[in-house]
Amino acid sequence: MIVPQRYNARRVSSPERPAPLPSPQSPVTVVVVNWNRRELLRACLASLERQTGLSARFDVVLVDNGSADQSVEMARREFGRSPVFTLRVIENSHNRGFCAANNQGMAVAETPYIALLNNDAEAEPGWLAALCAALDRHPNAGMAASKILVWESPERIDKAGHLIYLDGQNRGRGTGEIDRGQYDHEEEALWPDGCACLYRRRMIDEIGGFDEDFFAYADDAELGLRARIAGWGCVYVPTAIVRHHRGATLGLANLRRLELIERNRVLLVAKLFPWRLVWLNGALYLARLAAGALAAARNRGEINRFPGLSGKLRVLWTMCKADCQALWMTPRMLAKRRHLSRLRKLNGSQITRLLWKHRIPLRELSEQSN
Repeated sequence: MIVPQRYNARRVSSPERPAPLPSPQSPVTVVVVNWNRRELLRACLASLERQTGLSARFDVVLVDNGSADQSVEMARREFGRSPVFTLRVIENSHNRGFCAANNQGMAVAETPYIALLNNDAEAEPGWLAALCAALDRHPNAGMAASKILVWESPERIDKAGHLIYLDGQNRGRGTGEIDRGQYDHEEEALWPDGCACLYRRRMIDEIGGFDEDFFAYADDAELGLRARIAGWGCVYVPTAIVRHHRGATLGLANLRRLELIERNRVLLVAKLFPWRLVWLNGALYLARLAAGALAAARNRGEINRFPGLSGKLRVLWTMCKADCQALWMTPRMLAKRRHLSRLRKLNGSQITRLLWKHRIPLRELSEQSN
């Protein structure tokens, strides 16, 4: 049975959890979480219906977080009898967030591989087969990352795996770059983006699913780094291509989005980072803020989405509020940190080297727009 994490198992046993899917011949289950994005969801499911290269029908679990736009009715009507996949719908009465909804979907899957696909993403034919084949080739890898392109500008990279700054702020590798083939070779990645990825079920059974305290944003970073610490690898698969509508859930210039990103950055550090990086976090964070301010003065970077002095002050207030929330939640993260000691295969020095290997330079981070 897949649970979010063993210390949080009670959340999965809610009345909304359905019975497991009886699909013994299906190689993979795709979990799609939806909340009030009917037209995007239609395009997403249509892209799954165009998948090729698999030897059998696969399963799709649609987890709806209380949509009010007839998303579920559309999915059942148009894809309930798909010749390519079997559709199962889980309907929540309210928005349980990205983490809890994906945990629900993973909990009912009975397949060796579990894929995630955002409802605002469209997979190219062969996406799913390429991910499954990669994990077949790499038995020590528990995760496979897709090549994610910007839907509106498919010549641009959205994410090709992930990088991280050592204060815990993570960023997609290659974000904003023109796709010239620079990421067209299969290689190790730090972890996959939760927008479009594949997990080995055996890995999830061992380490648990998403930490539901994260709700949304940096959740894939927490699961991915936890998996790396437990000894699992990640492979980037350039032939597994997805196009992504960026910021379709909350919008890129959304203060709630910034709040969750900043709060969860701190939670990630408290839960999983080596102590030497925990103690350095304040200095690293201040260096990133200073670099971000310099980038904003040149009309670059994330903060540039919030124009004027009032916009910058709102961002500053949001960051302070997020850090206060994170401090309030830190004791819970430290308790989880102690619990995870039984999973550790990497020591602090090895984790530090892994993060350093996949770091993003401070200037590049400060001048990007996530």
